[in-house]
Amino acid sequence: MTDKEKVENMLAVSGNGAITAGEVTAAGIHRGVLTELTEAGHLTRYSRGLYVRTDVWEDDMYLLQRKYSRGIYSHDTALYLLGYSDRAPAQYTMTFPKGYNAPSLKQENLNIRRSVPEIYLLGIVEIRSPSGNPIRVYDLEKTLCDIVRGSGSDIQLVNIAMKHYASNRYRNIHRLMLYADKLHVKAKIMQYMGVLL
Repeated sequence: MTDKEKVENMLAVSGNGAITAGEVTAAGIHRGVLTELTEAGHLTRYSRGLYVRTDVWEDDMYLLQRKYSRGIYSHDTALYLLGYSDRAPAQYTMTFPKGYNAPSLKQENLNIRRSVPEIYLLGIVEIRSPSGNPIRVYDLEKTLCDIVRGSGSDIQLVNIAMKHYASNRYRNIHRLMLYADKLHVKAKIMQYMGVLL
């Protein structure tokens, strides 16, 4: 089996049509094969070290998170992904740990949030993107606290999400209050829940 065939095999096994230069190197294959496949029109260079097959649908959410692995989908983007908003975000919102700074991040069409490490790690779950690839997003309770806490959140969006949450029989009020306490929004959350429950 040639190196090109090995890379094609790795892409087929991945199921999402994306591969990194690091994965190719770890498999003992020279990175030059990626350049050859790109020049031949089999791959597209999505970003530095990240390549995508040309014959697959590009999943922007998945690829963006592969590019910026520390970014977690949050706020209005998380509400949309979790099914609590029917409004597709015009600009994705991602939260990064405080101090994280990739030079190319400013060039992306992203709403960037930063968080201290203990809050950043709170409530991360893995779900499927609309295209079916695994992505990381904050759980519903953390997202509700974030949108109540943050500035610039659409009040109508917040109200709809809170009403939807209050009527959901799988809601976890204990977790919501725990997060609200850690994020210093307990009074606001209790105000919403007091009216809705």
